[in-house]
Amino acid sequence: MKGVLLVNLGSPESPTAKDVKPYLDEFLMDERVIDAPKWLRAFLVKGIILQTRPKKSAKAYAKIWWEEGSPLIVLSERFANKVQQHTKMPVALGMRYGKMTIKNALQELKEKGVDEVLLVPLYPHYAMSSFETVVVKVLEEQQQYFPEMEVTTLPAFYKNADYIQALSESIKDGLKDFDYDHILFSYHGIPERHIRKSDPTRFHCKIDGSCCKINSVAHNTCYRHQVYDTTEMVKAYLGLPEEQVSSSFQSRLAGDPWLKPYTDFEFVRLAKEGKKRLAVITPAFVSDCLETLEEIAMEGKEQFMEAGGENYKHIPCMNDNEAWVKVMAKWVNEWEATGELAVTPST
Repeated sequence: MKGVLLVNLGSPESPTAKDVKPYLDEFLMDERVIDAPKWLRAFLVKGIILQTRPKKSAKAYAKIWWEEGSPLIVLSERFANKVQQHTKMPVALGMRYGKMTIKNALQELKEKGVDEVLLVPLYPHYAMSSFETVVVKVLEEQQQYFPEMEVTTLPAFYKNADYIQALSESIKDGLKDFDYDHILFSYHGIPERHIRKSDPTRFHCKIDGSCCKINSVAHNTCYRHQVYDTTEMVKAYLGLPEEQVSSSFQSRLAGDPWLKPYTDFEFVRLAKEGKKRLAVITPAFVSDCLETLEEIAMEGKEQFMEAGGENYKHIPCMNDNEAWVKVMAKWVNEWEATGELAVTPST
């Protein structure tokens, strides 16, 4: 029997330092998030970051927390429930970090008789700190606790035509009645070294702007290439003027260079260049979360306005909108019927 496992990032149990601390510990100790030797990672995370970050992060979570709980969890649950309504297969939801575990989600599927699982990491783009760590964790849990299960993974869907249409239409809806003079696609940032580590050729990715335009197998695992592809395809679908669109990267840690340009720098630059009405989109996420709701919708607005901007709009993620639900249902149902994946890697 076939079933579907949707996996998103995860969340603390509550917006308190007490609950944020173990969540951050699990997240930051992931070797695919902070890819330092274990002893150094433990020193940085447990010895430095966890001494101050939980209290600061808890305040940020408190600003965006809903009565029902974490927005990311609530929105992911709504999405999973709606997808379930469009398929006969059991659909389970797990989180990479936190108490809503992947193991529990696999157990839920097992109890319903599932022995063939379609794993759907809810990330459009491939990155070792998001997509890859989900796949690795699921396979670890499957091999240890559910050896009778077979797992098939839906590849990153960043340029699938159905996804681009759903994303573009949601952006179009978000832009209604907003007279923008610039649209910023802000993607989650990653260290530049992650790009090089994910390059199977070990030589293609130079992060110089040119390699992303030269066809290579490296693009299947190159986050930078994939996010710029998404921007270009949405821009083409919506007919957006070249000079009114740009991409940037948010949420970085101090230390090594991360992908540029940095979103917070772009808020200031765009305002000082005379852009007064800015729309911001966060297509690295399919569900709104701390990064989109606090860092971009709240802090980003403040940074842009302080630098001289006059009007700012954060366009929500697709969340549980019907078009996105139907796209996912189409993909999982095609897999059930044919065993084929609607989304295939680029060549």
